[in-house]
Amino acid sequence: MLLAGISNGIPPLDIISEDAVVLDLVINPEVALKACQEVLQKVKLLKRDPPRQITQTCPQSQQQNGDQSSAAAKQSLLLRLFESKLFDVSMAMSYLYKSKEPGVQAYIGNRLFSFSDEDVDFHLPQLLNMYVHMDEDMGDAIRPYVVHRCRQSIAFSLQTAWLLGAYSSDMHISTQRHSRGTKLRKLILSDELKPHAVSKGVDPSLAPDSQIIPADAYLSPSKRTHQRSKSDATHCTSLGTSLKRTASNPKVESGYDEPLRLTPQREFIKSLISIGKQLATLPTKEQKTWQLISELSQLNHKLPARVWLPTAAFDHHVVRMPHTQAVVLNSKDKAPYIIYVEVLECERFETSGIPLRIPETRIRSARSADNLLPECIGITAEQRAVSFSTVPNYDNDDEAWSVDDIGELEVELPEGHTSSSDNISQFSVDSITSTESKEPVFIAAGDIRRRLSENLAHTPTTFRKDPEDPSAVALKEPWKEKVRRIREGSPYGHLPNWRLLSVIVKCGDDLRQELLAFQVLSQLQSIWEQERVPLWIKPYKILVMSSDSGMIEPVLNAVSLHQVRKQSQLSLLDYFLQEHGSYTNEAFLTARRNFVQSCAGYSLICYLLQVKDRHNGNILLDSEGHIIHIDFGFILSSSPRNLGFETSAFKLTSEFVDVMGGLDGDMFNYYKVLMLQGLIAARKHMEKVVQIVEIMQQGSHLPCFHGSSTIRHLKERFHMSLTEEQLQVLVEQMVDGSMRSITTKLYDGFQYFTNGIM
Repeated sequence: MLLAGISNGIPPLDIISEDAVVLDLVINPEVALKACQEVLQKVKLLKRDPPRQITQTCPQSQQQNGDQSSAAAKQSLLLRLFESKLFDVSMAMSYLYKSKEPGVQAYIGNRLFSFSDEDVDFHLPQLLNMYVHMDEDMGDAIRPYVVHRCRQSIAFSLQTAWLLGAYSSDMHISTQRHSRGTKLRKLILSDELKPHAVSKGVDPSLAPDSQIIPADAYLSPSKRTHQRSKSDATHCTSLGTSLKRTASNPKVESGYDEPLRLTPQREFIKSLISIGKQLATLPTKEQKTWQLISELSQLNHKLPARVWLPTAAFDHHVVRMPHTQAVVLNSKDKAPYIIYVEVLECERFETSGIPLRIPETRIRSARSADNLLPECIGITAEQRAVSFSTVPNYDNDDEAWSVDDIGELEVELPEGHTSSSDNISQFSVDSITSTESKEPVFIAAGDIRRRLSENLAHTPTTFRKDPEDPSAVALKEPWKEKVRRIREGSPYGHLPNWRLLSVIVKCGDDLRQELLAFQVLSQLQSIWEQERVPLWIKPYKILVMSSDSGMIEPVLNAVSLHQVRKQSQLSLLDYFLQEHGSYTNEAFLTARRNFVQSCAGYSLICYLLQVKDRHNGNILLDSEGHIIHIDFGFILSSSPRNLGFETSAFKLTSEFVDVMGGLDGDMFNYYKVLMLQGLIAARKHMEKVVQIVEIMQQGSHLPCFHGSSTIRHLKERFHMSLTEEQLQVLVEQMVDGSMRSITTKLYDGFQYFTNGIM
């Protein structure tokens, strides 16, 4: 059978296609890897023993034999590459996209099982875009891996379903309805791709390690005064009306009679997206803020649940959202908003127990009352009275009460008696112990003076309340301070696995270009780290949920240059001096170096990707002096309204140069050196960057791919034909042109007069 294929003049690697049907069904990584090795072994054996049958059954001319030998040699080299350690996921994506041989596609599709989940997940947009928009052979090669991962992970299942929906949206509606992508998406959302244990009728969420557990179970037994029995443990696991079947609620049917494995998270995300759409209909920032707080407070009633924030890097369960901390971000037509979410870290969110809800009772300590609502949203004392109250704050776990302790205490209190944090704390072990029995701690006066001096020198300024920009105060607050303040006011804050996360929810915007930019930035960041070029950029995670909604990872401890100018009324250099001290201060010198390294990094990013819409609302400044560009809605072939204002390679204003120390300063020269080093390093790995963009162009109607020359122009900007000396001249020209660009000033003026962006 194998020899017959060769006798007909088929190159050796095409033998793989004979096993393609078998390989397509492989979903076990070990089996897949073994299958790949067997296929390679077959080809090697044929290569070592050129059979006499070939000559007998194929009486071809010498020229044809020579062509076959040449093809075989090329395939041999390809096999050696596929087997080498150099063959990574990036290379696999490139060969998968460019290869027209079904056998090669099937082989690479199965090689995906041998790569780490993290590496493949980074290229998931490319993988799914090929699945949606390329031929049937490509779909058959990719599908086994995707199905296998969907069986293993709820998070991967939902992310895949969202991306399939987004990338299928570019197809004509009649084609889209019957496309491979739509069919696979429906299969995932119907929850047919359960783990095998679930398919056999075993619900993994009812396993011993996944029972619903009290929140105080994370404390040691000595710190718990009462353990709730399992028969009392009932809990709503979804944000709808579905209940998890427990010993005390046997009438509830198994959650897997309906596709409830994905339902809680889907409903949670739908709720957040729905809130964003409602906010966009309201006319003022104040109305949007109050509506946001109201909606989140309602959502809070359905927590904790088996839901999570997809942008987080660790497994967790969402237990609470401090709704009064949420703020609406600046946007002329839309209403993106940022929320802060309390979570409890767990081993595996799919099977770990969900903590029981700690009710927000009327017991409140004085310190938590002060910390619940931020001053930035201007809530009055009367408005505070109707807000959610919480259980008291505790400085340590010894003062923590279980849910049942609080319930029993309320029952035992005489009618009409008002409990307070002081009354409750007298029952704790530590409060019974005399403070006099503790050994005193002595701190030298010199240490106290030194610490006070350091704190005063590095205390960041705060922003004042602005009704037109309620997010300014919230974003300016240091993250550590925000975490401390929210934790003190949280009923879950005493738990050791408590964490605070944040996320930006966007509706009405297509984040697929943002996701593409994130991938390119991450790839360039990796390249510069590998080549030891000290450029600094901050790729932030993007989660695409549809063609017009998604989530964004916020950049912590950062505010926009617009907010800096509006709030401080200072030049950028004077603001640096205010925040970091005098010119000779170590903090200032460090912040300046950070500014230069990040400015050089983003200058190259803006040049290579042709990033537009670079007004001061889309450039952030963090507490360490780095600048961070955000909003990559206009890249490559697209620009805002096609106005053509921004013709320079990147944005480099006189204020930026002043922070660097002026045109004659060492740091300005360092900036140009970094740009040269970064461009040299990037072009060494050009293919890794280009293939990310090129694959996503397939079947796409995104504006960044307008025109047929997008990829060609991208490659040209790497200047592969120039020497390093010529590159240096190019960098000098780009820096000089950007610094003197009149179009940059015109665009900043246009944004100021139309949108009030300073």
